[in-house]
Amino acid sequence: MLVDFAPAKINLTLRIGQRRPDGYHDLESLVVFADIGDRLRLRPGGDLSLTVDGATARDAGETRDNLVLKAARALAADIPDLTTGHFELTKSLPVAAGLGGGSSDAAAALRLLAQANPDKVVSNDPRVMTVARRTGADVPVCLDPRTRIMRGIGDQLSAPLHVPRLPAILVNPRISVPTAAVFAARARGNSEAARSDPAIALAETAISQATAPEPDELIGALRTSGNDLERPAIALHPAIADILAALRALPGCRLARMSGSGATCFGLFDAERRDTAAHDLKAAHPEWWIAPVLLG
Repeated sequence: MLVDFAPAKINLTLRIGQRRPDGYHDLESLVVFADIGDRLRLRPGGDLSLTVDGATARDAGETRDNLVLKAARALAADIPDLTTGHFELTKSLPVAAGLGGGSSDAAAALRLLAQANPDKVVSNDPRVMTVARRTGADVPVCLDPRTRIMRGIGDQLSAPLHVPRLPAILVNPRISVPTAAVFAARARGNSEAARSDPAIALAETAISQATAPEPDELIGALRTSGNDLERPAIALHPAIADILAALRALPGCRLARMSGSGATCFGLFDAERRDTAAHDLKAAHPEWWIAPVLLG
């Protein structure tokens, strides 16, 4: 049995560009990963199949539509005689939550299939990245889960960026937020004006100089950036605004923002105050999904 970890993806920033002729939007995002996520196992051999268990398995939808199977089928179609097998997915992350859970699961499936087929899939095999791009917009950045700038429709990735580990709390109101609905709400409202993003500029400089920004420097830049989908997501689900207000009211919170298309929000905290803040938040809101994590 082969095992892989599918970490949660966090959009520290998210800027949405104009709609493209193909219906997608160009985006720009500084992406990090958390030390929590789903777990995927593969027993190589036999027909391709999948079972799903775990705390959020019930919310994951029909197994036949799971991105793990979509990615595996696509890779098997591109690589003759690929050994597949039975996948077992343990879901821990909220579904449709802005954490890239399904995409990270699909990326883990591609890594496991490469591991199970060393005679057919070479290191950094371009066919694996091609399948990742076809499977979903967030799958490419999840394929090698390290901090990066993501652009285009998720298909343009920077070199990895070394960032300090950021103590954080993730909070989800246990609401699934389909990405398409948030984009539709944004289209009905006033789109954000094009602007430069200081956090992206800082990341680009750090990548070019092979350095890591200091925590205070990074958080300072993040405070002047944002998430263009936060406002339309709040219009659809006001509970997101409640989460952000609750995070910002906690001692030691340095920044609170929504990730991706929501509804999960993150708060960046002083290391010595994060765990106490998470405990207090759980006590005040037992109905929310709350996880203290490290990002980076």
